[in-house]
Amino acid sequence: MRGYFFGALLALALAEISAIGGNHLPEAALNLNERFFDEVRELIKRRMESKPLPLAGDEMALQNQRSYDNVPIPAANVPVPVLVENWPTDQHSFGQVTAVSVDPEGNPVIFHRADRYWDVNTFNESNIYYLIEYGPIKEKTIYVLDPKTGAIKTGWGSEMFYMPHGMTIDGHGNYWITDVAMHQAFKFRPFESKPQLVIGKRFRPGSSVKHLCKPTSIAVATTGEFFIADGYCNSRILKFNAAGKLLRSIPQPPEFLSLQVPHAITLLEHLDLLCIADRENMRVVCPKAGLKSSHGEGQPAATIQEPDLGRVFGVSGYGDIVFAVNGPTSMLPVRGFTIDPRSETIIGHWGEFKNPHSIAVSVNGSALYVTETGTNHQTNRVWKYVLA
Repeated sequence: MRGYFFGALLALALAEISAIGGNHLPEAALNLNERFFDEVRELIKRRMESKPLPLAGDEMALQNQRSYDNVPIPAANVPVPVLVENWPTDQHSFGQVTAVSVDPEGNPVIFHRADRYWDVNTFNESNIYYLIEYGPIKEKTIYVLDPKTGAIKTGWGSEMFYMPHGMTIDGHGNYWITDVAMHQAFKFRPFESKPQLVIGKRFRPGSSVKHLCKPTSIAVATTGEFFIADGYCNSRILKFNAAGKLLRSIPQPPEFLSLQVPHAITLLEHLDLLCIADRENMRVVCPKAGLKSSHGEGQPAATIQEPDLGRVFGVSGYGDIVFAVNGPTSMLPVRGFTIDPRSETIIGHWGEFKNPHSIAVSVNGSALYVTETGTNHQTNRVWKYVLA
């Protein structure tokens, strides 16, 4: 419920700026700086600390069902991302770097589009990819990097993909990939061209349980279950067992959760939460994943929506926290966030970016990587942070 209040408050602030002639104000007047956000947070704090009204019976039961602990994580226990300067040591000529993940050996792995760009001429009104006749990308689309230097160790994925988007590497080294042009999600063994598993119909967008439409991201549990963010058109999450059998769709009636472009997803298995970068709703929402049991599925999701969050493009779980990056959103700073889903709050800010698209944390927590998409090799890049 906090998220709805935050969103309404931010919308009100922006509306007030627009009403007084935002397009004609000097830049300093349009800058939603830290003082503004501090004042808004203080207002929210006073509002939330005010005595709540008594809950009706059904509402009380619903609130009592929320099983995760709302106690904030102590600040001393929160890792802080610190930028590694001059990494990578060599300049790369990547295309738009849409995804990053970390393999079981600790190597960062990137997924890029080479010479392909997604613009207004890429899809028609029915979400059909216009450029099928050009064939798949001829270059390698996946590169394994050295974590110390950022040098390319090896690569694969040529003649396989049309418009790369998401990539996740699970604990066994399997690659889980989404291609928005093909409207499909894949599971690959490393360096193999034939997928072990395919979800969706090739170049056929749809909203049935057998179709995907521009899927964005995949999260894989240690149980083998996996979740697909389906994505730009359907704005839903699909949960499957390890064999690829559909288990449930999120949201589903009577679940009260409306998504608008779920752009990235990550699991916090300890808390049994699936955290979603709900991009166009400018928030992170974390419904129950249902990995331990189905109890709790459909309960109200933990919601993080503060005035400075903006459009969230990437999320990555580590322990009981989520690292996130936003993208260009009106006048808001583009940066990284540290989020505590249990208290539904942002507990840290870090970094400074232009157009970030994805984020990943290594399994041992030694490093965090952020990718950006741009128009040339200088803006298509990967950043490395260490967690201090």
